[in-house]
Amino acid sequence: MSDASTARAIEALAAAIGDKVYIDVAKWHLYLGDAKLHTPLAERLYPLVTGDAVTESAVAEVLAGTPIAIGGGSKTVPLADLIPAGSKADLLDAIADYQRDL
Repeated sequence: MSDASTARAIEALAAAIGDKVYIDVAKWHLYLGDAKLHTPLAERLYPLVTGDAVTESAVAEVLAGTPIAIGGGSKTVPLADLIPAGSKADLLDAIADYQRDL
């Protein structure tokens, strides 16, 4: 796969998750697309998607390994700690929909 087609595929995956998955901070829902986190997450998830290695535990591992800077960068929190269970289920659904459309 060429770099251009890989970039387009990652953009499509980012679009698929950007408006469906959110972080929850003090009961405020901030969608990953609005937070500009959808593309970095899609870049980390893309190898799983193309390698047919998408499992709940694999996605959880990616989320746990994705640090998010808070407080102007004074601290980092794993993305897994910011996404509630329902939104994680939405993420898995969005990935499954993306895979079906490939």
